[in-house]
Amino acid sequence: MYNKSGLCLLQIYHAISTEGSNILATRLLFVYICGMELIYSLETIAEIATRFWKLNEGLTVFAFHGEMGAGKTTLIHALCEAKGVKEVMGSPTFAIINEYGFKEGTSEAGKIFHIDLYRLQDEEEAIRAGVEDCLYSDHISLVEWPERAPGIFPDNTAHIYINVVNSSTRKLRIDRN
Repeated sequence: MYNKSGLCLLQIYHAISTEGSNILATRLLFVYICGMELIYSLETIAEIATRFWKLNEGLTVFAFHGEMGAGKTTLIHALCEAKGVKEVMGSPTFAIINEYGFKEGTSEAGKIFHIDLYRLQDEEEAIRAGVEDCLYSDHISLVEWPERAPGIFPDNTAHIYINVVNSSTRKLRIDRN
């Protein structure tokens, strides 16, 4: 969990792969949590996605920054799965906006907008595509390449920075305005 004192927490999981009653392999999974930084791999991404929502409860707009291939879309798919999205998820690179439904517990169904601004030139093009409508709705918006239209984001947008640590590990930093 997020440590408000700023100290890092290390959670270690022992994963055992089995086939029937035979143990095939064992491995340790490490999840580092430092302030508002999370270090993860594909093996721990589901846990990180669950923690992400707990750390950001009540926020609805998230701007994901990272170089091409850093894992923005992969993380967003994990975040959608953690929210209970059952639909097939794809990259919105050409569609610009993908909309997914989810239901948490007994609460009313919600929406997640997965938005990819990579192909857009500027804020005006984003507005024409309907991005601003999504950002100012009461629904969750997960936006890749926000630097393409920085002026359209609400003040309470959480900015998520994903950095490549190595070929299998990423570091995620969460900055809130």
